[in-house]
Amino acid sequence: MSGKKHLPNRGLPTPVVLGGMAGVRIGVGALATPPWPAARAVVRAAGCYYATRSKNSKRLERARGHLRVAFPQASPETVDRLAVEAYQHLLLLGAEIARSPRTMNTDSVLRHVEFKGVEKGLNAIVSGRPCILMTGHCGNWEVLATTAALLGIPMHAIYRPMDFEPLDRWIRRERSRPGVIMVDKFGAMHQLPRLMEQGACPAFVADQNAGDRGVFVPYFGRLASSYKSIGLLAMKFGATIISGAAHRIASDDGDTRYRFTIHDTFGPEDWSQHPDPVFYLTARYRRALEAAVREAPEQYLWMYRIWKSRPRHERLDKPFPEKLREHLRLLPWMTEDEAQQIEDQSERDRAVLRDGGMI
Repeated sequence: MSGKKHLPNRGLPTPVVLGGMAGVRIGVGALATPPWPAARAVVRAAGCYYATRSKNSKRLERARGHLRVAFPQASPETVDRLAVEAYQHLLLLGAEIARSPRTMNTDSVLRHVEFKGVEKGLNAIVSGRPCILMTGHCGNWEVLATTAALLGIPMHAIYRPMDFEPLDRWIRRERSRPGVIMVDKFGAMHQLPRLMEQGACPAFVADQNAGDRGVFVPYFGRLASSYKSIGLLAMKFGATIISGAAHRIASDDGDTRYRFTIHDTFGPEDWSQHPDPVFYLTARYRRALEAAVREAPEQYLWMYRIWKSRPRHERLDKPFPEKLREHLRLLPWMTEDEAQQIEDQSERDRAVLRDGGMI
């Protein structure tokens, strides 16, 4: 993946690192020790409190704006509720990660995870042919990787190092405990071809904004910049793309429980004949990520700048490109009305940029 290299603050004085590690352990213990219903209630209250503070008003309004784009028919009350729940979800995610070493292991994983629609994806993995695993910042993507590793799937998770070294050390250690192999995202595209030749299944959290040079495909009816490197990697190895998510669900005993769903599995037989395979691959995995988010919109990080980068024609105040119009209409799942709505949204975004605004 491209982008400016940004590494954690290595080289901290030893006392700072040791103090930081002690702080991480104390925080993890505070979240992992209480019964989950009590811890969950406290974390949800903290998320609500933080979301509605005045210092967070800009990010909360960004979340509302994104929700209005994604769900144009939603009432203002629903938009407000989902925006706050995104912050509750973020804090719950942290609490669940802190508790996962005690709850997610080979003996207990099936008590905490149920499966839906996984047969085709698992068959592709066990067949031995190259596979790429995809998810987004929805549900608990850490549970997704941990569950796969505990079930014996060789997981190589693409990972952005944390800025704070003590926290980065703890996360790396806990992620590797169940068998997840961490691959630093900086330079990952140089390592992944070798790993895939050895039979590894790289796993991406692939809904981040990919910058001005990404490939722009539909995401909730709006063009979103996505990493073209994933599509190029799939084309190089003739890989099957498997897109899924692990959503938090209710449990009878009040403990953590998740539903592991594979939303789409597709391979070269689907994209090799398309005029622009990278566009098709990227649009299709984005479509699967959107399906995962729609399944539980309260478990998505709507405050992220999902649509920050804009396509060249919007930035330069040019008409919608004919080539992009053709590509949209060649997507087999795209209706004429949906393609026109994407064009209309692009025109609105172009007007915002023309007037000096930001998306």
